[in-house]
Amino acid sequence: MRPPEPSALPELPALPELLERPEPQEPQDPPGPRPAPASVTVERRVEWVDTDAAGHYHFSAVQRWAEAAEAELLRRLGLDGLFGRIPRVHFEADYRERLWFGDVVRTELRVVRVGGSSLHYAFEVHGPHGLAASGRMSVVHAAPRAEGTEPWPEPVRRALTGAGPQQAEVPA
Repeated sequence: MRPPEPSALPELPALPELLERPEPQEPQDPPGPRPAPASVTVERRVEWVDTDAAGHYHFSAVQRWAEAAEAELLRRLGLDGLFGRIPRVHFEADYRERLWFGDVVRTELRVVRVGGSSLHYAFEVHGPHGLAASGRMSVVHAAPRAEGTEPWPEPVRRALTGAGPQQAEVPA
């Protein structure tokens, strides 16, 4: 087989024209603020019941504080009907600083991902000397006596993914 004659080859644009072509553009997000996932901050005191024999907070207090923040967030979003329908499937925490009886603690809880039927939170607990604990908690959406999980209703999904930061709960 013989190579094609030069006149039979298609003509290519000159190199400068190739270099000047604009790059394909990614679709742009609409202007304006983007919806932010729901979050809330609550303050509590380390109570006597929250401490252990060493005098500082017991590890289980962090879970209660994270759950108290979750309950406040769901109430603020009008989603308190989810109580009894969102069992925990995962909880983890890293403990960084001791907290003592009477210390004021600030728990910040935020939605980080909403799956088909799962909801993933991240939280931080701050005390007088900064970050005391941080972690993650996951729940799933399931009817009280269901055999498995159920997808999130669209209004619930919208509230969790777009309600943004809620007003902090700070005792007077």
